[in-house]
Amino acid sequence: MDNIDRAKQKIRAVIAGSEVPEDPRHADNTLEWILRLQPDAGDTLQLAALAHDIDRAIEEVKVRRADFDDYDAFKAAHARNGAEILRRMLNACEVAQDILDEACRLVKVHEVGGDPSSDLLKDADSISYFDVNLPLYYQREGWAETKRRSMWGYRRLSTRARLIVENISYGDEAMIRLLHEVIRDSVQ
Repeated sequence: MDNIDRAKQKIRAVIAGSEVPEDPRHADNTLEWILRLQPDAGDTLQLAALAHDIDRAIEEVKVRRADFDDYDAFKAAHARNGAEILRRMLNACEVAQDILDEACRLVKVHEVGGDPSSDLLKDADSISYFDVNLPLYYQREGWAETKRRSMWGYRRLSTRARLIVENISYGDEAMIRLLHEVIRDSVQ
């Protein structure tokens, strides 16, 4: 097993310990979306896709929403913390410095994007939220908070990613209504 594969295994092991039940599936699903959107995505994007929310998996150090008045400030702190956690993990796995630096940079900016690689990660993360996280988030947080969070996520999608999300289908009528409301209210 090479250093990249060891790092992926370690990332998955840490995320498997998250108290947020959808986190392991979301990490793998974000990687799946990266590979669907860009089949030749390299190691840096793949590592960043798996680890972008690693901050949430470590209770002792995770950034908490309740500590922030501003949601974007919370998301920025979450991304910075995740990048630092990933840096330590990739160093321990002896991942090449250029791959390590770029994967950490991508995690640090995954909430806002700004260049083709980080924009791709932002889209894959957001698509995965709608694909995997939405129903469980709704069970925990209820309609109003889920709608607020979903509108935030939908608005940050590229046009290409919005078309994908608009075609996601849920077996639950409430989730279908919620998604339709989010799409309608996000464009007003």
